[in-house]
Amino acid sequence: MSTSFTRRQLLKAAAVAGLAPASLLAEKKQPASERLNVAVIGTYNRAHGNLVEVSAAGANVVALCDVDENLATGARREFPKASFDIDFRRVVDRKDIDAVLVATPDHTHAVIMMAALEAGKHVYCEKPLTHTVYEARRVAETAAKHKRVTQMGTQIHAGSNYRRVVELVRSGAIGTVREVHVWCGRSYGGAKRSTKTQPTPKGLHWDLWLGPAPERPYDRAYHPFDWRGWWDFGGGTLNDMACHHMDLPFWALELDAPTKVAAEGPPPERETVAPWLIVRYEFPARRGPSASSGPSRASGSRPAVRLTWYDGGKRPAILSQPDMPKWSDGSLFVGDKGMLIAGYSDHKLLPEKQFAGFKRPRPFIPDSIGHHKEWLEACKNGGTTTCRFGYSGALTEAVLLGTVSYRSGKSFTWDSAKLKTSDPAANAWLHKEYRRGWSL
Repeated sequence: MSTSFTRRQLLKAAAVAGLAPASLLAEKKQPASERLNVAVIGTYNRAHGNLVEVSAAGANVVALCDVDENLATGARREFPKASFDIDFRRVVDRKDIDAVLVATPDHTHAVIMMAALEAGKHVYCEKPLTHTVYEARRVAETAAKHKRVTQMGTQIHAGSNYRRVVELVRSGAIGTVREVHVWCGRSYGGAKRSTKTQPTPKGLHWDLWLGPAPERPYDRAYHPFDWRGWWDFGGGTLNDMACHHMDLPFWALELDAPTKVAAEGPPPERETVAPWLIVRYEFPARRGPSASSGPSRASGSRPAVRLTWYDGGKRPAILSQPDMPKWSDGSLFVGDKGMLIAGYSDHKLLPEKQFAGFKRPRPFIPDSIGHHKEWLEACKNGGTTTCRFGYSGALTEAVLLGTVSYRSGKSFTWDSAKLKTSDPAANAWLHKEYRRGWSL
């Protein structure tokens, strides 16, 4: 029997043992014909992270697109063989492109994804999936109609920590969970425009950056990053971070559409986002077996759940109790037999003394091959992804309903099937008017 190993076999063995990062397994030596041709829309900041990660995961990056030629300089230097364009519409129609990765400001996500899906491309998109509730529904339905492979960029979903938390919750470690608190200290409130008119920087194609948003002059308060503080482009901390943090209870408790939503915060500003929010969601009880509930959940019953989101420095009162961990961001599952606190990379069963010597369930959720890689492999070989739009679209809808409640000043019941709330004033915030020349 031969004992010789190729370098790649050694790397695989090291990765299984936890000794090598997944990036070392990039399909750099695959023949180009076996790799997926990917276009990346957006090249800077988090977009650049996606570009590097999807390339390391084995994609053949054949096209780059960015409305700001200045910010695209670095990416163009790193990927000199990729073509470059400023207009995504000329990119998604290309026959040599199999898939499109979208990492642009929130307000342009939906128009780019819809164009790509209608052109028959597979799609990966950063969170939040869309800017409005209506867009999230349309994009998910269109992806299903065209049978495209999709993935939302909630990269932490691929980490082992989230998997172990889901296993603990589903195996009943803390009993039945009917209450969850999710908090994030970040705030985007207080955005302000400049007092003087500013010239549009050379190389920035401002009309394309605005896309479907209302027309206005360029201002440094919008681009390249502070757009998250303006309703026309982003949606503050809730829209930015809740798809990451609420993903964990959505996954662990198999949540879907809430039935009631109520948000509170300071009086809403017409243009700028809230410095803090508290949003209360109620999810109904459901019955039926789950495909991934784990070995200990025989009945398949899922009780009603109340989930509360806090941002901008607001935190659940329960965290002020003695002996509670002082975590900056996280999720707290409250069960009838204990509690579980979790962040991106760690978790604890509470009270700690009660769980001393606790024997964890045997892992039953397989480790991910990598968030970008599972999308690429599913595109090439069939199958699905963990954060496909059928799942992440519902998560995004729930998150954005909090924004609808806050901006409308209304608490409401939600009819997911009819895509409407119980309040006409709130319904007006489910979607937005597009600038002339832009549509889904």
